[in-house]
Amino acid sequence: MVRSQGAAGSKSADPSEDEVTAVRRGPAGAEQRASSAEELLHKAMAARSAAARARWARQGLATRAPLDKTTQAMLLRQLYLSAFEARRFQRAREIALQAIELGVMVDVLQQDAARAAIGAGDLDAAVMHLRVAARRGPASRRPFHWWTLGSALFLGHRYAEAIAALERAVRWGTRDKPLYRAHLALARIAAGERVAGLQDVIDELASAPCGQGYGRFVLGHLAYAAGEWTAARRYLEGFVARTASSRGPLAIALRPEVEMSRSTLAKMAAN
Repeated sequence: MVRSQGAAGSKSADPSEDEVTAVRRGPAGAEQRASSAEELLHKAMAARSAAARARWARQGLATRAPLDKTTQAMLLRQLYLSAFEARRFQRAREIALQAIELGVMVDVLQQDAARAAIGAGDLDAAVMHLRVAARRGPASRRPFHWWTLGSALFLGHRYAEAIAALERAVRWGTRDKPLYRAHLALARIAAGERVAGLQDVIDELASAPCGQGYGRFVLGHLAYAAGEWTAARRYLEGFVARTASSRGPLAIALRPEVEMSRSTLAKMAAN
């Protein structure tokens, strides 16, 4: 469960537009060619298919003019997304690692590498990438990285490690803190701990903007743990339906959460 957009309805880990628009200015000819590479980048970002995204990204990377590192990293990221959408996870991780070597947007690219590692079934590699992202990322994205790490560990049933990561997310979090706090409660319940004030945690997340999207996954499982099965069904069915309607990398990245939600719904239906 590693995402380039934090979660459906949660804060994104992607860099802001201001962070990726710097293009080196040189002689007139070089600047014009660099601008063409940027145009190809925009075409790749707007592409409607993985194949088109890869085609535009390769053309941008093949420009004769030297590319500034930011533009090169962004083009490689589009190539990564194309491989990820095609479920070529090992290849996607290789591309992310190549982009990381450029030294720009390192935390975002570490997230990408982690997402590909999870797709390939290598949780240990994903954990390594996410820990680097949490250390290297700016303060504004640090809680997201810790939360993503905690989420991945939770889905891997490594609850003690998940709790430690989610505690850091709560400590650093601001706008999405209700989601981080609720996910921490879910990890503690899974670890066999008692959570005081569980209903308050549920109510806080349900009334917060981050309670939409991915928040429904957390709310559904908290409600299930609290024995509120009617609410649990509503949240989990909403999460599954919303994710099923998504396309591209997000739907692929959220596959473990969808499988867990469907399993929980099946348990309730059987009882």
